[in-house]
Amino acid sequence: MGTAERRGSEGLPEQGPADGTICAGADARWAPLDNPRNGTWPTTKVTAGQQLKFTWEIEARHATTNFKYYLTKPGYDPAQKITRAGLDLTPFLTVPYNGRQPAATTTHTATLPTGRTGHHVVVAVWEIADTANAFYSCTDVLF
Repeated sequence: MGTAERRGSEGLPEQGPADGTICAGADARWAPLDNPRNGTWPTTKVTAGQQLKFTWEIEARHATTNFKYYLTKPGYDPAQKITRAGLDLTPFLTVPYNGRQPAATTTHTATLPTGRTGHHVVVAVWEIADTANAFYSCTDVLF
């Protein structure tokens, strides 16, 4: 999946973009980012349990509720679009901001979950505090 930020509605997993449109934030302009390309998106090689940095380059520094990071479940099929059924719906990292604005370059360090092998997708969600919007970013990783 692609790594550009896309705006959509917030509230994942209960609300937010429909299944199959999560990586594009349900924005038709970014729909190609929801195409799993038969599992051929480039991946970042990682190891279960390792620390990994996620960096956001933020042009419009909105008041922020939080950043959340989700990972696909064991057995994920990278040839399929991202759905709630394919995600571990408990974020492996939540970074609360309580209405503060993030820096123009914001980095979060997460410890990746254990028990994963093969191709997975990290779904990062930046929830905005003063609107119903969120920004979505999907990154393919290879354990």
